[in-house]
Amino acid sequence: MASLPLVDFCGLEVSRLILGGNPFSGFSHQSRQRDEEMLNYYTVERLKETLARAEAAGINTAIIRSDYHIHRLLREYYNEGGGIQWIAQVSGDRSMVGFAKEVRRAADAGAVAAYLHGGLLDACYADRDEAGFARLVEALGESGVPVGSAGHAAAAHLWAYELDVPLDFHVVCFYNCGSLHDARGEKFQEPDPDHAVEAIQQIELPCIAYKIMAAGRVEPRPGFERAFAGIKPGDVVNVGVYRGDNDNMVEDNVDMVAEILDG
Repeated sequence: MASLPLVDFCGLEVSRLILGGNPFSGFSHQSRQRDEEMLNYYTVERLKETLARAEAAGINTAIIRSDYHIHRLLREYYNEGGGIQWIAQVSGDRSMVGFAKEVRRAADAGAVAAYLHGGLLDACYADRDEAGFARLVEALGESGVPVGSAGHAAAAHLWAYELDVPLDFHVVCFYNCGSLHDARGEKFQEPDPDHAVEAIQQIELPCIAYKIMAAGRVEPRPGFERAFAGIKPGDVVNVGVYRGDNDNMVEDNVDMVAEILDG
């Protein structure tokens, strides 16, 4: 198996391909039936096996949401000798109710970095709520690890980048699918990836590109090729896997990315 290159990402050594966690928690962004299929497939044992296979293939980092289910999973995985780095996606709302507790839980569970769910940046950008966004970032900083923000619109990232807030990295969606979070349906449209790449190139901070395959609507090779051609040399790509479709999806993705980057 070909090897994945590593980069310095906010002081962390991170593989240029990161394992995403949406399929683990049943977020297919395709249909409710597909969500249920993923939830039924991904038992705790299969989740731990997938993390182990990612590590064995050269993926050293996973992005997964921060909730009790994931904390339990990771505790078992680490206690059994696993070593994959965990970047936590932290959710909440601008009221800040319970947000500090969520941040502490992520830090206590072993997160090496943490970022705001994209819906939070989307909402702050829509209202031009600079103070609200700054409060969220400041609270996330209490984790003591590098902090970032996701976001679904390229314009939202550029707005946040210009603010005087201590972000260490950005998590940039290739498709402006914020509609998922306000009941307007699943929207994955061209030329959203072009706008995402333009934003990534303007942001002089490390970036994580995600939804590069439009949640399964784009074939893997063209998705990977477009992403790595568009992001900066120190940036990384986050892709989830559903082994119910292809048991070797982890290894196939690693081989494909290694070949693309080597070429």
